[in-house]
Amino acid sequence: MEHSRFYYYVSAILFISGLFFPDMVGSIGINYGQIANNLPTPDNVIPLVKSIGATKVKLYDADPRVLKAFANTGVEFIVGLGNEYLSKMRDPDKAQVWVKANVQAYLPATKITCITIGNEILSFNDSSLTDNLLPAMQGIHTALVNLGLDKQVSVTTAHSLSVLEVSYPPSAGSFRKDLVGCITPILNFHAKTNSPFLINAYPFFAFKSNPKQVSLDFVLFQPNQGKLAGHLKGDEDEVGATFENAKKYNGNLLKTICQRKGTPMRPNTDLNIYVFALFNENMKPGPTSERNYGLFKPDGSPAYSLGINGTGLISTNSTATTTTTTTITTPAPQSQQSSSTGYLSISVAVKVMFLTS
Repeated sequence: MEHSRFYYYVSAILFISGLFFPDMVGSIGINYGQIANNLPTPDNVIPLVKSIGATKVKLYDADPRVLKAFANTGVEFIVGLGNEYLSKMRDPDKAQVWVKANVQAYLPATKITCITIGNEILSFNDSSLTDNLLPAMQGIHTALVNLGLDKQVSVTTAHSLSVLEVSYPPSAGSFRKDLVGCITPILNFHAKTNSPFLINAYPFFAFKSNPKQVSLDFVLFQPNQGKLAGHLKGDEDEVGATFENAKKYNGNLLKTICQRKGTPMRPNTDLNIYVFALFNENMKPGPTSERNYGLFKPDGSPAYSLGINGTGLISTNSTATTTTTTTITTPAPQSQQSSSTGYLSISVAVKVMFLTS
């Protein structure tokens, strides 16, 4: 990841001393990655998801084992279509076949509400992938329309923060000029279909790469002059990757969500949170932190505890780390007062996926 990216780091778990508070936050989600060889079966994952009060799950594929297991649980799902399928989705017939097999087949028992098309496509500098991204999004959306599913299932794609020319401080954010030609029609698609714009943000790495400019207080949601990380376990050069910082971040984040503050630009917007990630994944490549984002260990025990009191507020002494993904529905141009839904994905480690619109 380039040092120029700014990474937002957000995390939240609602597990403490065997007590669960599923109604504490309006809507909590969890990223369910499976790059590991020691994870429990999907059937055994259901009680873990419910134990943290999560009502939404984000997959990186459309794993039939998971989608079948979660039938009739009421849990909402975001499913993913891999980068390798983009070119095929330009074909309306192939797009409809994919939607029928990976979405329609599980409805309504499994509540699939969104499809992500590819992941961080514009950061690869691959013209073939870039050229196929929007047509693939349009192809899948058209298939949903033809099948009468477009009102219940939206279509989006997840971007890297490298699509931003300026990302720090967040209030100064702007898109890269060389990507305006790609981003503009995608934003138009979101506005037309009322779908979320997603960005994966990694705040911990912002602090790691530029600790002089990016303060740790900012990254941890601690009182500061106005600028946000956390990490659970990392290598020697991953300063700040501690349980203490992880819990502080998660606790302060949840407190913010409980207070329903929204964001500075949209103070009245409710944010749904997607915690990244459900499990530590032992086969993920890269530094140690990549394998330690989980709220849970593979045996189902919590990777760390997060302090929550009976009133639904987070103890300021709590400590835990996570990654997050935030998404906010892009409102149509004419409906300026429509409230948008935010999807915030959080993970216990060093990375954060921030999906926003």
